[in-house]
Amino acid sequence: MMKTLQQKMKNSKITIHDIAKELNIDSSTVSRALSNNSRVKQKTKDLVNAKALELGYQRNLLASNLRSKKTNTIGVIVPRISRHFFSSAIAGIEETAYDAGYNVIICQSLDHFEREKKIVQSLSANRVDGVLMSISMETKDDESLQFLKNTDTPHVLFDRNINMSGYSSVVIDDFQGGFDATEHLILQGCKNIAHFSGPQELEIYKNRFLGYEAALKKHNIPLKKELIISSKLMEADGIENAKKMLALNIPIDGIFSANDTAAISALQYLKEQGIKIPQEIAVVGFSNEPISSIIEPSLTTIDQPGFEMGKIAMNLLLSRIKNKNEPTAPETIVLKPVLLKRNSSKRLKQD
Repeated sequence: MMKTLQQKMKNSKITIHDIAKELNIDSSTVSRALSNNSRVKQKTKDLVNAKALELGYQRNLLASNLRSKKTNTIGVIVPRISRHFFSSAIAGIEETAYDAGYNVIICQSLDHFEREKKIVQSLSANRVDGVLMSISMETKDDESLQFLKNTDTPHVLFDRNINMSGYSSVVIDDFQGGFDATEHLILQGCKNIAHFSGPQELEIYKNRFLGYEAALKKHNIPLKKELIISSKLMEADGIENAKKMLALNIPIDGIFSANDTAAISALQYLKEQGIKIPQEIAVVGFSNEPISSIIEPSLTTIDQPGFEMGKIAMNLLLSRIKNKNEPTAPETIVLKPVLLKRNSSKRLKQD
C-alpha cells in the first residue's frame, strides 16, 4: 500500500480519501477536520492536518469556493499599472486585502472603455467577491458599473470616479488641489497661466479645472479659453501642449498641468527651447510622481497619497462585502491634497 501511495504522490494529487485510508477513518471526518469543523475533536484535527502536510495534500479551493459562494478574491482595475500613483494604490490595496485574507487580481484598461467593460465581465464571471476600479479616460457612462450592480458584485471607485450618484468612491479633493496649484503660481507673480487639462468627462480633470478657474477669479485674473489646452496628458501630449502654448500670442508665465507626466515633458521641452524655468515660465504638476523630485528643476506638484487611498478604498470595499445583504448607502471619502513646493515654481522666497 505504501508503494502505491508513494507512486500516486508522484503522479497525481492526494485526496481526502488517501488521508482517510492512512489514518483508517472516514473521508467525511477528514473533510470536516480540514475545515476545522467543531464536530471533530482537536486531537483528530491535529492528526488529519499532520498527515495532510506529510502527504502533500492540497485543498481544492475551486470546489470549496463554489460551495461557500465566496472566492476570497478582489478584482482591481486601473488605467495603467506603470503610473506611480496606481502602483502605489495597488500596494495599499494588496496589503489590506492580504491582512483580511483576500487575494487580488490586477487588470489594466489602458484607458480604453471597451477593454474596461470586458475586464469587468470577466472578473464577474470568475466570481470575485468585489471590484475596485479607477475608470478609463474613455468611460463616459456607468455601463460597466451597472453590470456590477446587476450581478450583485460589491464595488468601489477610487481616484477616477464618475459624475453619477449611487456609487461609493475614495478620491482626493481635486478642486482644492487645482485651486492650490494655481493660486501658488499667482502668488509667485504669474499672470498668464496655461492649464494643461485632461478630458473634462472625467470628474478629476473637470474638478482640477474648476479649481484653476476659481483661483483666477479670486485674484481677479480673467479666464482666457485659449490658455486651456486639453489632451490625454501623456508624455507626448506635454510636448505638443507646450508647442501650442508657445504659438499663442500671449506672454505665458505659468503652467498648471493636471498631471505630472505632461508637466515634466513640457518642462524639459521648454528648457530645450532656452526658456528659463521658473524665471520665465513657472510649472506646477499634479500627482507627485517619483521623478518629479529629482528632475532639474524639481517639479512643484500636488501630492496624491496613492498607498493611503488604496488602503481606504480596500477597507470600504471590505465593508461593502461584509454587509452585502444589507441596504447600505453609497459613501464618498475625500482626501486632502498637499502642495509640494519645489524649484520649478519658486520665483519668490515666499508666497
